[in-house]
Amino acid sequence: MNPSYSLAATFTDAKKLILPASVRHETNENITEVVFGTAASPCFVEFQELNGAIKISKDLLDQLRLPLGKTQLILHQNSVYLGPLIGIFTAGFTGSILRPIGNRSLFFAKYLTAQKAAGLFAYVFGAHLIDWETGFVNGYTFDDDGWRQMKIPLPNVVYDRLPNRETEDHHAMKMVKKRLKTEYGIPWFNPGFFDKWTIHELLLPYAETAVYLPETMLDPSYGQIEKMLHRYKSVYLKPRNGSLGLGVFQLIYEPDEHIYYCRYRSQEDNILRKYKSLDQFFKFSFGSRKMEDYLLQERIKLIRIDQQQVDFRVHTNKDSKGRFHVTAIAAKIAGKGSVTTHVDNGGIVKTLEELFDQKDERNQAFRSLTSAALILSEKIDQGIEGFIGEIGFDLGIDTSSNVWLFEANSKPGRSIFSHPSLKEEDLHSRKLSLQYALYLSKKAIEEPEVLYE
Repeated sequence: MNPSYSLAATFTDAKKLILPASVRHETNENITEVVFGTAASPCFVEFQELNGAIKISKDLLDQLRLPLGKTQLILHQNSVYLGPLIGIFTAGFTGSILRPIGNRSLFFAKYLTAQKAAGLFAYVFGAHLIDWETGFVNGYTFDDDGWRQMKIPLPNVVYDRLPNRETEDHHAMKMVKKRLKTEYGIPWFNPGFFDKWTIHELLLPYAETAVYLPETMLDPSYGQIEKMLHRYKSVYLKPRNGSLGLGVFQLIYEPDEHIYYCRYRSQEDNILRKYKSLDQFFKFSFGSRKMEDYLLQERIKLIRIDQQQVDFRVHTNKDSKGRFHVTAIAAKIAGKGSVTTHVDNGGIVKTLEELFDQKDERNQAFRSLTSAALILSEKIDQGIEGFIGEIGFDLGIDTSSNVWLFEANSKPGRSIFSHPSLKEEDLHSRKLSLQYALYLSKKAIEEPEVLYE
C-alpha cells in the first residue's frame, strides 16, 4: 500500500503545490500539472522537507474541488495525481440529505468511512448527478458530521454498486457507463450481474473448477426433471438470474409412495406441498414461469446442524496489486422448513468457530473453502469481460467433505457481516475494494495500454 499524506491549504503564491522532498526521486520530469479525478490545472511545484504533508494553494483547492484530508499521490510524466478519486455508482437516491440512498445509506456510509484509513477520496453518485458540460458531479460524501452533497470532479475509477438487474438495464445507466469508459477512459469495476448458467458454462470445461459443480442443466424438459429426480431423489429449480433465494423450488420424490413434494418461499412463508405428479406441481405452484429461465440442479447432501442444512458465504476481494484474497467466511444455517439459507428466509449466520467444535474439522473446512474460492475467483476473472474486484460465493460442504459451488455473486450482499464477530472482516473487505480501485487508478494513469489490452 502506498503512503498517504496530509493535505493542507497554504495561502502563498497562486497555483502553488509543495510536495515532500522524499518523493522527488520518483520522477525525472518537470511537474507542471496537478490532477484530481478528471480535473486538472497548471501548477508550480516545490519540494520541501515536509513530514508526511502536501501543501496546496487555496486557489488550486477551489478549482479542483479538492477536500482536505489524507491523500495519496502518483507522479507520472509532467503531472502529479492526488487522490485517487473513487466514484461509487448506484441508483435509488431519495433527495434527503439524512438518508440520500434510502435504506442503503448505511451500506454506503461504511464504504466512505473505510476510505479514510486508505488515504483515498470516495463519493457516491448516480446518473442524474453528473454535469457533462463541466465534468463535475454533485456527489455525496460522508464524515463524522453525516452526509454532505458537494461538487466534485468525475472520478479516476468507478465502483459499480447498482442495486439490481432492472436498474442496470436502464438506458441512462448504460449511457453513463459508455461515456465514462470511452470519452474519459475511466475504468469501471464490478460491472454487471453474474448469470448462473454463464458461470456454470465458464467453469465446466476446466478440471480444477468442474469438480465444484453440481449436475446442472438449463431449460430442462419434464423428462429430464423426472430422470434427475429418480437419480438423486431431490433436485432444485432455480431462476438463472434470481437473487435472495426468490423463485427457488426444491422438488423431492418419494419412490415408495410415488409422491412428489415441493418446498418454496411464498411471500413471508416457507411452503411445503404434496403432489401426485409433476404436472400438478407445474400447474399449481410453478404457474406461468418460463422453464427457459430456470436451471435444474441436483441436490447435494450437505452437512447439517440440528437437522438443518448448512452452506457457506465466502467473500473474495482483490487488493492494491490486483490479487485475490479470501476476506470472510461464514456459515449460513437454513431456517426451519426453508428451501434456502438466506437470512431473509429465516437463516442464521454463524462463524466457523461456532459451527465446528473440533479444531481439526474447522481448519479443514477453512482450507477447503479458501482454496475453492480462490481457484474459482481466478477462473471467473479470466473468463468474464471487465474488471472484477470482489466475488461472493455460496459454497457447500457435503457429508464426504467435498466442496460445491451453488452461486457466484458479482455484487455480493453483506448480511453475514451483521454477525458481531465479523466486524473486522467487514471493514477489511471494504478497504480492499477501495485498494483495488487504487490499483486500477494507477494502471489507468501509468499503463493504460496494459489495462485495456
